[in-house]
Amino acid sequence: MHSLSLRSIIASFVVLLSIPLSTSVAIEENFNHCLSLHSNTSNQFPSAIYTSINASYNSILESTAQNLRYLLPSVPKPDFIFTPFHDSQVQAAVICAKQLGIHMRVRSGGHDYEGLSYVSLIEKPFMILDLVKLREINVDIAHNTAWIQAGATVGEVYYRISERSAVKGFPAGLCTTLGIGGHITGGAYGSMMRKFGLGADNVLDARIVDVNGRVLDRAGMGEDLFWAIRGGGGGSFGVILWWKIKLVPVPQTVTVFRVTKTLEQGGNKLLYRWQQVAPNIDENLFIRVIIQPGNGSVPGKKTVTTSYNALFLGGADRLLQVMKKGFPELGLTRKDCLETSWIKSVLYIAGFPNDTPPEVLLQGKSTSKAYFKAKSDFVREVIPERSLNALWKIFLQDDGPLMIWNPYGGMMSRIEESATPFPHRKGTLYKIQYVTGWLDGEQSMAKHMNWIRKFYFYMAPYVSKYPREAYVNYRDLDIGMNQKNNTSFFKACSWGYRYFKGNFNRLVKVKTKVDPSNFFRHEQSIPPLPTGKRG
Repeated sequence: MHSLSLRSIIASFVVLLSIPLSTSVAIEENFNHCLSLHSNTSNQFPSAIYTSINASYNSILESTAQNLRYLLPSVPKPDFIFTPFHDSQVQAAVICAKQLGIHMRVRSGGHDYEGLSYVSLIEKPFMILDLVKLREINVDIAHNTAWIQAGATVGEVYYRISERSAVKGFPAGLCTTLGIGGHITGGAYGSMMRKFGLGADNVLDARIVDVNGRVLDRAGMGEDLFWAIRGGGGGSFGVILWWKIKLVPVPQTVTVFRVTKTLEQGGNKLLYRWQQVAPNIDENLFIRVIIQPGNGSVPGKKTVTTSYNALFLGGADRLLQVMKKGFPELGLTRKDCLETSWIKSVLYIAGFPNDTPPEVLLQGKSTSKAYFKAKSDFVREVIPERSLNALWKIFLQDDGPLMIWNPYGGMMSRIEESATPFPHRKGTLYKIQYVTGWLDGEQSMAKHMNWIRKFYFYMAPYVSKYPREAYVNYRDLDIGMNQKNNTSFFKACSWGYRYFKGNFNRLVKVKTKVDPSNFFRHEQSIPPLPTGKRG
């Protein structure tokens, strides 16, 4: 940042204050003028700011947004979108948004389920700070590390690691178009979590822009803030610029499979058995279950399909031995198994066809979008077989339902709950993700929203309690919506303990210390302590 004379700063504020903050254009002009004062690269700003009068505004807004519910005309839109080219421009953006009173939303990938990185339901004016152009990846194989910029996707990170080594990887998400910046702030689970833990468990350092516009690394921010950003959720503490990640060893050959069983093929009994096996089997093996409607043996009658989708860090022969001993009920055969490289297993798990070249991961953003609502649960006791059988009737009442059951155990059980803000560790058998999706916009939205809430209510006896835990990267604005004590802090406690359990208290303390004025905020951001409760 270049230095400015006191006289020029005062003069600039006179200019800023003379422009009324009444229109998107005026707000953008104020912001742009402020940026020019706080950056040496001001000549690049005009092409990086988009207001509704720009032809590119809608395409930029919609570019990485995944949930079409938050692109409907009735949903508030940002006054402008800023896409910085350099870290210094992120600093300037934070300084200027703070000075001008512009509410900021930060987007790295746009996969957040409730659109919180590109929509504000609580205040205007608001802007989007979109990190899409900050996607540099520097892999250091000699030291088993990589520095990755927040706007890079998970798939790009995987590809760049594999480009340098076939026997190194990183244990992050299964969806390859996630922005790595926000992904790791919520924990970042994936198909190697039972072996190596979460992405957040394998972060060595970070660079973050704090509320005062300073760029801080781990040493500069201190261990409390470094702890908070690795699982405490995005949009609460600052803007992530870079993560320094630790690479993990992967075999030259890994094995994947997908085996699908309907209820008529014994799917219910198999799912009951999976609950007992998947969290306790060899930690090199990750078997998730994708559950959705399918066509039954009786024409015109729907059934439920359970698809067992797996990654094994090793060859097929060893996998078959593990399965024969631990999960013979699935009936896995050599023909079901595909031996491949780790990078190609990423494509397989993500649902790409087998002949897809890894370069597809460099496309960066997803082309699939839908209207959807999601929720999550953590399960600590095996759900009885008869209870599973009873839930399918409600499951099939929706015409777009999906559940994904992800196994825990292994390394996830050996990392302490307090090691990072992500608390869902020892004692967790698996996580359930519930989704309902539809394509006709607002026309059938109420029907689908009512169904998923009903199904979630039905599942209450079978999942974690006190609190009923939820995954912060599957944000759910239903949580806390009916809180009787409607002050923002007490409302936050209702979802805070469900996402973070006892770690929520420490997150609030960190927030109070580093951002007491609550500049970085959204509908479910970590709140600072109320002024009267600060000691």
